[in-house]
Amino acid sequence: MGLDIRWPIGLMFTLIGVLLSSYGATVKSDHAISLGININLIWGLILLGFGVLMLLGAARGKNGN
Repeated sequence: MGLDIRWPIGLMFTLIGVLLSSYGATVKSDHAISLGININLIWGLILLGFGVLMLLGAARGKNGN
């Protein structure tokens, strides 16, 4: 068929997750920390996990067809 939509979605979320989590891990700003929680790091890891799941689903879907 054509391009599986999970590939570009997975790549986009993985890239944004890597950038956001690395920014959250390196920059210790008061603006990004609320109630002692580093929001950039947490959401970067969530986006990274979602992107990896999309990429795994796309790779698995291609092998299944």
